[in-house]
Amino acid sequence: MTGVGDFAEAVSPLLSQLLAALREGRDTAVPLAALCRGIIGLMPVDGAAVSLVVEGAQRTLVLASDPVVERLDALQFSLGEGPSFEAFETGRPVLAPDLSRNLPASWPVFATEAGMAGIGGIFAFPLRRGAVKLGSVDTYRRAPGWLSEDELATILHGTDLVASALLTVVTAGVEEEPDDNVVSRLVRDRAAVHQATGIVIAEFGISAEQALARLRAYAYARGRLLDEVARDLVARRLHPREIEA
Repeated sequence: MTGVGDFAEAVSPLLSQLLAALREGRDTAVPLAALCRGIIGLMPVDGAAVSLVVEGAQRTLVLASDPVVERLDALQFSLGEGPSFEAFETGRPVLAPDLSRNLPASWPVFATEAGMAGIGGIFAFPLRRGAVKLGSVDTYRRAPGWLSEDELATILHGTDLVASALLTVVTAGVEEEPDDNVVSRLVRDRAAVHQATGIVIAEFGISAEQALARLRAYAYARGRLLDEVARDLVARRLHPREIEA
């Protein structure tokens, strides 16, 4: 089993490539992504994902180890609830070891959907440095059960390394403002959701928060992901009046 001590040897070459890119003024998006992927690959779980909160409140996926955790991320984004949201907002780890027995009160719908998808346990950890909140790391296991002390220590160490790498890059070479362009090149594009939200705002004259809530409700009621509904709306396959509350 991978332990805290295994990270140094495995991650050192990837860290060296990232630092070299920083020193030489080269694009750091690729080596940063490789480093983060290497770190989450060493965590004692079946899958993991890294997400950031950008532009104030937009939560965006950076890396996903497999389609399962990528789907879980899309489901959280669609519902507006889940362990990633809670970990980021509270700044504390969120541990749900057995979704078949105990549904977390703060995100019961997501937990039910995740359990039906064959996920036994979910563990989310905040990405932060002091008062600076960056995002979260979500991990899952197919079989239910608590993490051991060593496993928890390993994941916490890996999460800390990811946070350090992200903060190092976005603040490199600047004294006042971080380089948001690096983060922008890493994140998955959810421009369709922003566009669809704008369409609903224009159609109904409601706030952005209300528009997004209406889109989420429509998607959930039809068993679809928010991203899918947004793309249909932008492509005019769906009229905004069809999602009227």
